[in-house]
Amino acid sequence: MWTKTQPEAPGHAPASGQGSSPSSNFNSAAAATRFNAPATPTAPTARGLSCLGATLEIKGKISGEEDLQIDGKVEGAIALQGQRLTVGRSGQLNSEVHAREVVVYGKVQGNLRASDRVEIKKDGSVTGDITTSRISIEDGAYFKGRIEIDRSKGPSADYETAGASSSAN
Repeated sequence: MWTKTQPEAPGHAPASGQGSSPSSNFNSAAAATRFNAPATPTAPTARGLSCLGATLEIKGKISGEEDLQIDGKVEGAIALQGQRLTVGRSGQLNSEVHAREVVVYGKVQGNLRASDRVEIKKDGSVTGDITTSRISIEDGAYFKGRIEIDRSKGPSADYETAGASSSAN
């Protein structure tokens, strides 16, 4: 915390007197706020995450530009282009899903389309077709449907193309 013996922020004159004037209190408070305040809600974060709680039930389309974790029930299309969708252990989706990455701990009925990867965790369940560049299905997970590996978008596509051209020489 700021005390009278510590200097104010650079470019500000120190408060004179006992600090009883409203302007000196304001300057000290402003300096303390400027240097000690937590990040504002609009400040960039490492990764924005929104959550739908276990008691929420949603019927309708969900779209957005931030990561989403669903622990409740959702019936309707989910479009999170370029973002991550996590279906929590209590999450139940009856949805068509489009996202960059999908991680399933709960239950999904519907097709998944992920530009990067799909992970079905140990207790996860997916009934529907999956289109993705990479997929991981852990032991104990349930999956029923088709899997299509889309090589045109994944990092392995660049490697395979480079490998094919170098082996042809």
